[in-house]
Amino acid sequence: MISTDSDMEDNSITVSPGPQFVTAMVLAIAADALQIALLPLFVEGALSPADDLLDLGMAAVMVRLLGWHWEFLPSIFAKLVPGLDLVPFWSLAVANVWRKTKQVAVTTGQEKPPELLPPLPKKR
Repeated sequence: MISTDSDMEDNSITVSPGPQFVTAMVLAIAADALQIALLPLFVEGALSPADDLLDLGMAAVMVRLLGWHWEFLPSIFAKLVPGLDLVPFWSLAVANVWRKTKQVAVTTGQEKPPELLPPLPKKR
């Protein structure tokens, strides 16, 4: 969501996270915490079925919530290496997507939401 504050002199843009970003971040933190807490189940990397299922599920959920982003690839591939589950790649990926989305919104200077097209006329 993009909103402007007309009282500010510099016309800065405030970008607040939508429900998709909040949900994605909560799920990413939960997945990373689960992989750290249950390390013996996930330490084998690609040889661990639990790790594979969790990472494929997280990839599907992240793409569903946020759309496709290149930031998700390191999260998927790094989890294939044994021992790298200690790094919170899913949380970092969602935070990076949020940072890039915020940066794009600010640099494009969107001060108002895009106008919607009028509805199509009904067929008779």
